[in-house]
Amino acid sequence: MSPIVFALHKDHAHRFSKQLAPSLVLIKGQGIEGDAHCGVTVQHRSRVAVDPTQPNLRQVHLLQAELFDELAGRGLSVAPGQMGENITTRGIDLLSLPQGTKLMIGAEAIVELTGLRNPCWQIENFLPGLLTAVLDRGPEGQLIRKAGVMGVVLAGGEVKPSDQIRIELPQGEQRPLERV
Repeated sequence: MSPIVFALHKDHAHRFSKQLAPSLVLIKGQGIEGDAHCGVTVQHRSRVAVDPTQPNLRQVHLLQAELFDELAGRGLSVAPGQMGENITTRGIDLLSLPQGTKLMIGAEAIVELTGLRNPCWQIENFLPGLLTAVLDRGPEGQLIRKAGVMGVVLAGGEVKPSDQIRIELPQGEQRPLERV
């Protein structure tokens, strides 16, 4: 299966889950038009409290729909948008992509991956057991965060469900995504 946009979400307010959207408009250097996390500087409340002038490396939250299948197998029912993502994908292992990967989404939009979403306590308040389910350990004991990836908008444009996603890996040394 070719990578596609499975579902789209946004919310003008800072809430854990986001509302289903028929399309999204991505704005270069800012994020999703009409979303609470849109802006040149950081918009996540916990990060604003620390330093409101830091750049917004979390303009777009992407999450692979395959995670919902995995969670269902553990008895946890989660639907697209409920974990706060803007773009739910299918057919792409987002977590395996290196930092700096460019995702060309639809006809115009380009999102560059900046890092991994670090799940917070709100995830457990939303659904008990979910925090443990989205944090795992690798063979060497390293923490694996499964709650999606974050990115910045390099080129704006409209994105719709079923849009194709093309992947461009960074040239040179490829560094794994880290918490951002």
